[in-house]
Amino acid sequence: MAKTDRIDFADLKTFLTIVRCRSFTLAAIELGQTPSAVSHAMRRLEDRLGAKLLNRSSRAVSATATGHDLAERLENGFNEIGAALETFDAPGAARLGEIRLNVFADAAHLLIAPALPEFVRLCPDVRLTVVVENRPIDIVAEGYDAGIRYGHYVPEDMVAVPLTGAQRWVMAASPSYLDTHGPPRLPDDLAEHVCLQLLLGDNSSYRWEVRADGAPRRLRVPGLLTINDTATTISACKAGLGIAYVLEARIADELARGELRIVLERNAYPEDPFHIYYSSRRYKHPALLTLIDIIREQQSLPKLVSRGRSRSAKAAAGSAATAVTERLFPVRKASSSR
Repeated sequence: MAKTDRIDFADLKTFLTIVRCRSFTLAAIELGQTPSAVSHAMRRLEDRLGAKLLNRSSRAVSATATGHDLAERLENGFNEIGAALETFDAPGAARLGEIRLNVFADAAHLLIAPALPEFVRLCPDVRLTVVVENRPIDIVAEGYDAGIRYGHYVPEDMVAVPLTGAQRWVMAASPSYLDTHGPPRLPDDLAEHVCLQLLLGDNSSYRWEVRADGAPRRLRVPGLLTINDTATTISACKAGLGIAYVLEARIADELARGELRIVLERNAYPEDPFHIYYSSRRYKHPALLTLIDIIREQQSLPKLVSRGRSRSAKAAAGSAATAVTERLFPVRKASSSR
């Protein structure tokens, strides 16, 4: 019996996830399993291979030399299988499964919310989980399929796809505030105004970034109100409680209705486009590509991929899996005796 006949591919995936996360607990979270199930899968895999793959301690988990070698080959192998599956266009292939996204709050409001109706129409059976938070995280270690951030927040080893054009941070105030306090004429005038402080994901106050004399400047501004939610900041700004520092796109409706006005417009700060990013080492669900296309189309950007398929992708996926398993667990042929 070939060695692969005794190996469960789910156990190989579990092993690879443990190596990447360096933790049974984190691997269990990513895989949606209990830590005991993950531990049992690893014991089963090591027993069937007859090799120790992991060093375990109370503080950390690391791969043995044998485990490290196997993990590298598994990464390459699963990449090939994933590449073949990405071209698999069987009826309903994009309509099942689950996608987990981690998204900046402004991107959730501007990009995800408008895309949801069309996404649900096209992928009615896909379970989509969107976690909205403004802290930078390791999406792979925390079990997400993709994240949405500004371009400069995307790690270099990730595949990144722009979802918007360039953004712009502006300072805005209500007509009532400007009638009472007057508009600032220069960035330094903000020191004499009431400003709505912006709280970052790491609980620090954001220093407002502006363009002055063609160069970026970061300003500490005064203000007793500190808020970590854009919608609440906009409401406070409309109530005349201070000057807000927000993405221009977030207040487009308020500007059109005259509820807010941009101040110091020549000092507005340019921002990178929003990007969706994901690991090149992980299988991309077809529905994720559908979501990307929906958002890009709504943002007047061209679709990312063609939906046409050339050859029998199902056969390609099968042959890729076979080739991978043969390389990972080669069958030794007995030599003939004379």
